[in-house]
Amino acid sequence: MPVYDYEYFKDAVFGLTKIDLNAYKEKQMKRRIDTLIAKNGVVGYDKYIQLLKTDKTKFDEFVNYLTINVSEFYRNPEQWKVLNEEIFPDLIKKFGRNLKIWSAACSTGDEPYSLVMALSKHLPLSQIKIIATDIDKQVIAKAKVGLYNEKSIASVPAEFKTKYFTKIGPSYQISDEIKSRVEFREHNLLKDSYENNCDLIVCRNVLIYFTEEAKEEIFIKFNKSLKKGGCLFIGSTEQIINYKDLDYKRRNSFFYERNES
Repeated sequence: MPVYDYEYFKDAVFGLTKIDLNAYKEKQMKRRIDTLIAKNGVVGYDKYIQLLKTDKTKFDEFVNYLTINVSEFYRNPEQWKVLNEEIFPDLIKKFGRNLKIWSAACSTGDEPYSLVMALSKHLPLSQIKIIATDIDKQVIAKAKVGLYNEKSIASVPAEFKTKYFTKIGPSYQISDEIKSRVEFREHNLLKDSYENNCDLIVCRNVLIYFTEEAKEEIFIKFNKSLKKGGCLFIGSTEQIINYKDLDYKRRNSFFYERNES
């Protein structure tokens, strides 16, 4: 008899989605998945895999559930202050006004849209272009719609709230002016090829869900994706302990620069 254990499930999921569950902290992820399977009234990993193969709605629900989508505009505002006052001016001085910026694991678009607004203090909107990627096509679809609740936009500076958001019922719609500056793409950080010649990469509050080995591999790939002197902006719950070994210079707790030598 075949064994339908979690190892089987991880292999089957990779076959279906190309999402490698081995890269996630197992205890945490297995608990999340077991909860979802129970919620669907299914018994056993094999039966749940059959359901994912035959029911597109359940498949989309699974991918959405698997990818952690907790996002908000200007998350940790004090870090955005550093970005605005130090990092952006420095990057423009080094690399000019056509910056290549990649928002990796961008979730529902809060982060790349925040980047456009923040950068608009330094450059005209017509010169701003953000590449935003995520593994989950559902959240990319939500990002393109650009409709957010009040909690999501709580930290947006007042001038931008007035200028770039329209209230629709209890929600807020971001303007086409901002949306048009972001190009969304599907991307798997563990499997797909990376952008190159980036001036700034932003990847925040995502890698905490990965194993140490997967994290290090991603930080190495980000380093290769940056121009020399380019900058990586990570989340408040993350740090690169061995940043020197990975060819970074630390600007402060959340900003790491690729060495120029």
